[in-house]
Amino acid sequence: MTEPRTLTRNASLTDIHALLLGQHARKVDIIAPIGTLLADAGRLVVRGEPQVTADGVSPDSVFLPTALCDGGIADRVGHDLTAKYLSTCRDKAIDLYDSNVNTWLQHPDNAGKKYLVRGLTNDDGTAIARAFLSDSYKVIDNIDVLMTVLDGLREAGVDVEVVSCDLTDRRMYLRVKSEAVALAVPELVRGYRSPYNGKTGEELPLMFAGFEVSNSEVGHGAFSIAPRVILQVCGNGSTRRFDAVRSQHLGGKLEDEGTIVWSQATQEKNLALIRSKTVDAVKGFLSGEYLQKVAGEMAAEAGVEIAKPEETIKHVAKTMRYTEEQQADILRMFIKGGSTTAIGVMHAVTASAQGQPDADLAADMEADSMRVLSLAAAHGRATR
Repeated sequence: MTEPRTLTRNASLTDIHALLLGQHARKVDIIAPIGTLLADAGRLVVRGEPQVTADGVSPDSVFLPTALCDGGIADRVGHDLTAKYLSTCRDKAIDLYDSNVNTWLQHPDNAGKKYLVRGLTNDDGTAIARAFLSDSYKVIDNIDVLMTVLDGLREAGVDVEVVSCDLTDRRMYLRVKSEAVALAVPELVRGYRSPYNGKTGEELPLMFAGFEVSNSEVGHGAFSIAPRVILQVCGNGSTRRFDAVRSQHLGGKLEDEGTIVWSQATQEKNLALIRSKTVDAVKGFLSGEYLQKVAGEMAAEAGVEIAKPEETIKHVAKTMRYTEEQQADILRMFIKGGSTTAIGVMHAVTASAQGQPDADLAADMEADSMRVLSLAAAHGRATR
């Protein structure tokens, strides 16, 4: 079974576009009535849905579920199933996996239900099931989001740069920066040295405005645009998801059964909303006023001295549920950064995020940054 993973990290706009086009060409979406679904040798079978394979045309579609798909099956079909239990069965007792899934698929509580199976075909004719979703799920594909956001940026007419793109099994991330919207923040970078390039906050004291676009094709969160600020000295980013604008992947019931061909009218309606939200985000987040607000909130706690760095970082890591490996890397970044204040702890977390190979984890660490700042400041005051 394929575990959740990062497919590309810090990709260019050209590379992410090519990757998403390839995925889009291989996608298979099926609305499957519960009676057509079957688990067989750990595979998910949709009976009566023809599938082109290396050996010809099969009367049924057969998918190897990913860990995310197994999680969807556990959440939606079986009252007593868990993703962890199905993963254990898949690894150690595949017959038990089939028995559990089929028992719940045939349970009276699930009679008459339909589900959306999102699959991808491989070059050899095999296929994976990457998501098992409600038939009310509104599909907004990553490639459509990417192109629509770019249209919205052009419509807004603001000078921006797409600085990085990530793609995981769960989500796509697109990060935008505008150096035209900048603010000098010497109080936030005083004494700080980038762990990556050795530059100092005194040399490069600016903060730039930007935002992060994220989307999930597999039920792991809404389409959203969240403001993000970026430090000139190091490229560390702080994402403010609590200020994000979102569009939920929920809609009316998908009544038709079988392989889905989404209507042009439905797609245009969804994408028009995304374009509009992009334009609104540019106006709201890429502004001097918003940047001043963020800088002011950070400055309120930035200067608290951290007398016991190891203790404070351990406290922050425990509260944020970081691993021991993450905690060690954050402490290393704190020492290299040289800022012995609460904002130095925040810089250490966002610097550590830059080096994380797991793009979902990196995005979450950037989104943690304001809470990290508050935790570090509070602990610093308590341990002086």
